[in-house]
Amino acid sequence: LSQALYRIKPTKINEDIVVPRSKIPDMIRELEHIAKHSGVKIVSFGHAGEGNLHVNVMTDKNDYDEYSRAKDAVDKIFKATLKLKGSITGEHGIGITKSRYLEMETGDTALEMMRRIKNQFDPNNILNPGKIFLDNGDNAGVFRTP
Repeated sequence: LSQALYRIKPTKINEDIVVPRSKIPDMIRELEHIAKHSGVKIVSFGHAGEGNLHVNVMTDKNDYDEYSRAKDAVDKIFKATLKLKGSITGEHGIGITKSRYLEMETGDTALEMMRRIKNQFDPNNILNPGKIFLDNGDNAGVFRTP
């Protein structure tokens, strides 16, 4: 299915979210609303038994306006997910591409605690530098929600 989506548009922004199973219909309605108002196609499939949804925002990265609307749709998808008491991490975790959204889900306090734990165990920032926290030597910064 994933490869077939490229017949819709040449660029796919593939996201992985999870919501409580009872909220799947609400999330689908949110996705429909976001697609309609952003003017981009959104295709979703997943594992209904666990609430995991693979959300694909279909776009063309060479069309600046459309690609901007697609990236904005991703922000809205994550906000809707959290509103429904879900998680933006789905089954694949935060990773590099979602690290800028981590604060959106955890908040400042948890993020600061993560930074402190990382600094305690990795004061020289040699373990996965730049993966979650900005790679500036002391991990003083973190990718922030846009």
